[in-house]
Amino acid sequence: MSIPKEPRQLMINVMYIVLTALLALNVSAAVFNAFEMVEKGLNKANASLDEANATLPETIKERASKKSEYKKYADRAPLAHQYSKEFSDYVEAILDTLVDAAGNKDGKIDAGDSIVLNGIKVLKGKRDYDATTRIMAEGPKGMELHDKINEYKQKFLSLIDTVDQAEFAGKIPLEIDDEAWRHDITPRKNWADFTFNHMPLMSTLPIFRKFQNDAKSSESAVLNYLLKKVGGEDIVLDNFMVVSSPKKTYVIKGEKFETDIFLSAAASDKVNTGIDIYVNGRKAPMKDGIAHLVIPASTTGKKTYKATIKVTNPVTKEVKEYSKQFEYEVGERSVAISPIKMNVFYIGVDNPVEVSASGISSNAMKVSMSGAGGGTITKNADGTYNVRVTRPTKKGEFTYVNVSAPGIEPAKKEFRVKRIPDPVAKLG
Repeated sequence: MSIPKEPRQLMINVMYIVLTALLALNVSAAVFNAFEMVEKGLNKANASLDEANATLPETIKERASKKSEYKKYADRAPLAHQYSKEFSDYVEAILDTLVDAAGNKDGKIDAGDSIVLNGIKVLKGKRDYDATTRIMAEGPKGMELHDKINEYKQKFLSLIDTVDQAEFAGKIPLEIDDEAWRHDITPRKNWADFTFNHMPLMSTLPIFRKFQNDAKSSESAVLNYLLKKVGGEDIVLDNFMVVSSPKKTYVIKGEKFETDIFLSAAASDKVNTGIDIYVNGRKAPMKDGIAHLVIPASTTGKKTYKATIKVTNPVTKEVKEYSKQFEYEVGERSVAISPIKMNVFYIGVDNPVEVSASGISSNAMKVSMSGAGGGTITKNADGTYNVRVTRPTKKGEFTYVNVSAPGIEPAKKEFRVKRIPDPVAKLG
């Protein structure tokens, strides 16, 4: 028996194993109640599978309409449902036969096949094992079911591309275990004898429900395969943009600015693709597939944040995560006032000065003069400034270059003002 990968199918197989174990015990009322619980659970699972499978053929048809070569997959989708229904109806007919044979034996399912115990309607012949033994083990119906299971497994497999059939065979739950009965402690004639001989009716109901579940799960596996073939598992990205990803956003004069520029894509709101973005574990609001992150810069230093994108497959509902940690640095704004030539301003000439403030555009800065020296300052085309002074400063006096801008503390730097020394002629 192949081991299914889906949690739901694993759960159903575990229930089946529990059922088999219960059959090894004395068939008490508690055991019969357990059989009923297992059967109800399988009925709910079957209903869930029917609901999930119902919409897939139309989705496959819609996706297949985009390319003519996909038509063959769309044509196979109704057959998967047809095979599942045919097999389930066949099993249901066997169940009806057994229930009536253990009930009032009037050839149909009616009220006479049930009784009411303690206000609860139960099968009249739920403890009867003659019907199951006579019809399923000694009669031909059991081995007919055996052959039907193998037949419909091949029918489901025929809907798969030939090149994929060998790999896909293990994904079809509908199958027969023809090894267990050969190695049973009690010699068995065949699979039917092993499965149904001397089995109370109630104990066989979960077995039949599991076969139906296997058929519906096989239908689901085939439909998902077909949907994948027509691009049903593709994540639709329809919002394209140019992204520049610099190695660092702050560079020093003399360094090189480096960045990677590429085309990026996201899923817009109208696509409904199932993409969620999380930052440090918290879900971030999105618009057209893009999350806008705002983090207040309250303290200085290097900072990190972890971004996680979860992508839900629209068909299998499998969630894949993609995570990456990012780093940025928070610094304080500072002002630099630097004389280009001398640390002293001279009267009657231009005194060039560089003025900068980190994170502030030069157009946003206000630069002025104050203090002694009678200075004025003007901006040059290259972004530097020229200082003109008119009188020298005395001891303890200074002229100041002042800088202010929104978001920074006003700054100033002091300079002394001197006259240009008179030239001294010397004979060498």
